[in-house]
Amino acid sequence: MADDILFQCLLRLGDDSLVLGQRLSELCGHAPALEVDLALANLALDLIGQATLWLELAGEVEGAGRDADALAFRRDPAAFRNCLLVEQPNGDFARTMVRQLLFSTWQQLAYEQLERSSNPRIAEIAAKALLEVRYHAQLAADWVIRLGDGTGESRGRMTAALAWHARFIDELFEVDDVSSATAVAGVAPEPASLRPAFDAAIAAVLANATLVFPTLPRASTGGRRGRHSEHLVPMLAEMQFLQRTYPGAKW
Repeated sequence: MADDILFQCLLRLGDDSLVLGQRLSELCGHAPALEVDLALANLALDLIGQATLWLELAGEVEGAGRDADALAFRRDPAAFRNCLLVEQPNGDFARTMVRQLLFSTWQQLAYEQLERSSNPRIAEIAAKALLEVRYHAQLAADWVIRLGDGTGESRGRMTAALAWHARFIDELFEVDDVSSATAVAGVAPEPASLRPAFDAAIAAVLANATLVFPTLPRASTGGRRGRHSEHLVPMLAEMQFLQRTYPGAKW
């Protein structure tokens, strides 16, 4: 398999974790309770740790002298390959938890397959991260159930959050040249193969939450090809400010 295909695969994995980790870090000090604040901060740290490993490996594969920091802080938005779901604003707590449930459920299924990757470095990173990801999915599921089967207010917010994020689900399972090549090489799973287990897992959580899965609208896609929503640019501007202002600064 060509190095450029592997590089793109690793960017997708790293950028997903990096962008969502940055989004969750924005909630530090703003969660509805101290316990939740600490939990979300830990999720952010887990995801940024994963991103560091994926992007460090991506830099090695690229062979252009860029390390994880360079890939995180000195790429333009169009060079990011994260899915659109993770770059969506936090919104209220219901929207944050639905985003986490959808992404972490998908990520857990993907990492369970990546743990058996033909690339030993990818398998090692996935195995290391899998325990974290399982906790993320369980935490999100617990909150979705609690809020969905809670008050009229919390249920209404959960319903609205599901409707908001539904358009970004299909992109998680989109098949293209990169995903097809990595699947043939045994490096990563074919995205579409994860869909049945994902649908079943989400349906089980929503049943416990007494929520109805919304009819999927027309899919919003493009993140894997560098076509992002209007929300990514301001987020990256804040995240990359120091490195952009003082390139190569050490402290």
